[in-house]
Amino acid sequence: PNLQGLFCMLKDVHEFLIFSEYRIKISMLISIVVLQKYMPGKKVDDINHNYVECLLYTFHHLAHKTPNTTNSLCGYKIVTGQPSDRLGEDFSEHYKDFIERLTGTEDTVRAASKRLTQGMADFNKAISSAKTEEEKTKIKADQQKSTMTMRSYNNILAMSQPLHGKSPLFIGDKKITLSWMEQPKKPAASTAGGKRTQPASNGNAPLNKKGRGDGGMHNQLVNRAFEGLPRGGGRGSGRGRGRGGRGRGWGYR
Repeated sequence: PNLQGLFCMLKDVHEFLIFSEYRIKISMLISIVVLQKYMPGKKVDDINHNYVECLLYTFHHLAHKTPNTTNSLCGYKIVTGQPSDRLGEDFSEHYKDFIERLTGTEDTVRAASKRLTQGMADFNKAISSAKTEEEKTKIKADQQKSTMTMRSYNNILAMSQPLHGKSPLFIGDKKITLSWMEQPKKPAASTAGGKRTQPASNGNAPLNKKGRGDGGMHNQLVNRAFEGLPRGGGRGSGRGRGRGGRGRGWGYR
């Protein structure tokens, strides 16, 4: 697929507010299908942390709105009392696969984070020993890039850890500050006898409410997400019965 286009699509997902339940389910299926391409089932040298961060955020964002949809997609056991819970069906293989991918991703990120932390300690020394402004500028740019990467690693761990367990915790829209966004400022210390300063916001921009007229853009994003992905194969082809996209497999391996 066009990875740059996909990354831009995922970075913009936080601007979408409310889909109908059906559209949320379809969007969630897409996010899981793409997510499993970038989450290894075991520890590897590194992952595309930008993609995984965006995809996990997308997953949390959508699952927070229709949590029981994840029962058939990820093997969770979330009870809402609706037929769409599908608690009588066996999706244990989905759960096993999803948890393995989460664990492999976490192990990879922790190892990469440790290496990055060790390297970041040398940036200040390198800047001090740089002989030209050009060298200093390059080192500072590398330092900033490493800082954003570390934020991405931290976000991945913060979003993956609540997903372990049969009844996971889905993080809402404004509880994660994505790595490329302006980071929240620490509240200033209160002065003696003065009023406490109010905590800063979490840095997330307000979501822009969009009405039904945004369907065209949504369809474009869906098409871009599926560009170049292999069709069929694996356990189930992703063909669902009814409106909810009730496929019994991930559909892509």
